[in-house]
Amino acid sequence: MKLVKTRVEFEGRFRDEYVPVEEEEVEAWASDERLNVVGKPVSRVDAKSKVTGSAKYTHDVYPPGVLYGKFVRSPYSHAKVKSVNIQNALETPSVVAIYTKHNAHTLPFEAAKKFFGEEVNYQGEEVAFVVAEEEEALSDAIEKIDVEYEPLPAFLNIEEPTNQVTRKVYERGSVEKGFKEADVVIEERFDTQATLHNCMETHGCVVWWEGDTLIVHTSTQAIFYVRKELSEELGIPEKNIRVICSFMGGGFGSKFGAGRYTLFAAMVSRALSRAVRVVLDRVEENLVTGNRSQTVQKIRIGAKKDGTLTAIEHFALVNIGVDGWTADVGGPTKSLYRCENVRVEIVGVKTNLVSNTAFRAPGYVEGNFALECALDELAQKLGIDPLELRLRNYAEKDQLLNLPYSSKGLKQAYEKGARLIRWFDEPRVVRIGDKIRAKGMASVIWFGGGGPPAYSQVKLNSDGSVNVITATQDIGTGTKTALAQIAAEELSIPIEKVQVTLGDTITELYSPGSGGSQTLASVGPAVRSAARDVKTQLLELASQLFDAPLGSLTLENGVIKKKTGEKLATLEEIAKRLGNFVIIGKGARGPNKDEYALNTFAAQFAEIEVDTQTGKIKLVKFVSVHDSGRVVNPLVFSSQIEGGVIQGLGYALTEGRLVDNSGAVLNPNLADYLIPCSEDIGEIIAEWVEVQDPFVNNIGSKGIGEPPIIGVAPAIANALKAATGVRARALPLTPERVYSSINSLLETSKTNATYI
Repeated sequence: MKLVKTRVEFEGRFRDEYVPVEEEEVEAWASDERLNVVGKPVSRVDAKSKVTGSAKYTHDVYPPGVLYGKFVRSPYSHAKVKSVNIQNALETPSVVAIYTKHNAHTLPFEAAKKFFGEEVNYQGEEVAFVVAEEEEALSDAIEKIDVEYEPLPAFLNIEEPTNQVTRKVYERGSVEKGFKEADVVIEERFDTQATLHNCMETHGCVVWWEGDTLIVHTSTQAIFYVRKELSEELGIPEKNIRVICSFMGGGFGSKFGAGRYTLFAAMVSRALSRAVRVVLDRVEENLVTGNRSQTVQKIRIGAKKDGTLTAIEHFALVNIGVDGWTADVGGPTKSLYRCENVRVEIVGVKTNLVSNTAFRAPGYVEGNFALECALDELAQKLGIDPLELRLRNYAEKDQLLNLPYSSKGLKQAYEKGARLIRWFDEPRVVRIGDKIRAKGMASVIWFGGGGPPAYSQVKLNSDGSVNVITATQDIGTGTKTALAQIAAEELSIPIEKVQVTLGDTITELYSPGSGGSQTLASVGPAVRSAARDVKTQLLELASQLFDAPLGSLTLENGVIKKKTGEKLATLEEIAKRLGNFVIIGKGARGPNKDEYALNTFAAQFAEIEVDTQTGKIKLVKFVSVHDSGRVVNPLVFSSQIEGGVIQGLGYALTEGRLVDNSGAVLNPNLADYLIPCSEDIGEIIAEWVEVQDPFVNNIGSKGIGEPPIIGVAPAIANALKAATGVRARALPLTPERVYSSINSLLETSKTNATYI
């Protein structure tokens, strides 16, 4: 074993880690290698359990004697909590206990003493916690709790400099010099709204104690992150915490932490010696679990007459809420196009709104909208085709790390996407009465190379079946199926013989959280290494059983045979001969090659129809072509693309958190917060270019979770500009906004609400 230092990336943030390397590196499958399971459209291995209802989600966990908990939440975005009177509520039938700032200190943990503050700083912040024998009693009790507030002024406007708390500046070259060299300069402002995750399975947990061990069922993207956070907050060892997430209904970045609901449920469960269940309702989900950040962006681009970029300057204000983080809105600007002179400044602004959280390509979705729309404006001013302008500024290497890419197939994606949308083969703008059809495009860059640490075991059973064991979580993206395919491919057996166990920290087979498009690229190579270990052990044992040189044996289609073709035994026969001896293979994700940059790319094209009489935009066709390395399962890949595009469609056209002047959210529900429905979705064509990448990992795959959403909004906005001549500078592109822009009217609002 040796210790290797490697560069690890998560959502654009890099860190160095030391990784113990235990085994010889497994070479990646060659592009021309004939594979039997990987690369095939295999149905999801957990599909039956999901459609029959036997899949056990956190919402399905009801241990005996469970108590139900719910928070009283502030209706104000900023206020002093003067008093909390719970006397009447305590008399509600089945209520067991109520905790407030006055008595939370009675719970047996230091963290409880600071849980409820003297002030609330965003709507929905916790003021009290009700525990009852019956779930139905919670609402009755909450209505009887009398909270006296003293409202305070709320800070909401991110363009006021008062609450600027973070500032990140990136520079290369000299933008001043670059703009002096430019023949053409364009300058634009773009506003993007906060959007809400709206996971189908809301945040929730069920917790109980078994002696000194805390058992936590929770809907999470990161079981080990939850364990670590609870350990730190409760002051107990990680070994005394078991976190389980067998199935979950979506996360999109919002479910990385334990959540305050899990922390308080754990403390109450300890105090009352009962299991406690806390599941957020839809309004709570939209008020307190975070959001994509609102931004105000200003971008300036300079170019020569031939389209060569000479300078890009990008400034962004980012609404981080009361205590959030500043996503890298300038990520695409820094890396997507070849340009020597770039300056990016990102400022995080604190407001009296809930803290932002990661949301599917955080920062890049917002920043790419500004960059790609501005680039189209530049193309129009120069009289150059938008796709041609992007090709003229194609970056052959990573300009942040000054490294070659492990692979880059963006040119091939441009070519394939242009062909599928008929970019050059038919008119890009067609008017039919009051409706105009038009096309637009955008480029995408993201990460998704994955990295260590990630571990797996593969066990060969006596009946020839195989168990893959790891502690990652499948958030609905098809991870279980992809890992089963990888093991089946390496061991040359049908996928039906592979069972995947995941979602439980008790295995201690650590894997990173499911985010940043890193799950498959991190855990997949570990599973393949573990399966290869099983294969190696099998061949060594067969060599002794059949008195044959090890180098003369191979495993094909579940049969150990000599390379001459002579069959010796099936995998099942070997396993039976071994009796109670179990073959267990171990695998670990090796380090990334630091001499390469690991990125994914995509070309996205939209065809829309604009009704000039109503301002309504209809998506006719969307083509999304991706370079994400080897596609393990085309069915799973396509569902990821379709989901990302649909979510991007909502961001572009309908979704946005509406907040009034007091900081109250006006649409924290699925009736008023408009996510796309089936009638809004046109044809989605999901395609890929499979560029061989021998440097990324031993399965040759990169992540696909986030790239599909990144270019959707600018592609649609660029199509709108082609159709109407109107440049959309604010999202979402609601019919009211589009109609007003088409008719050159000032945008007015009938209420005092704004998208923030």
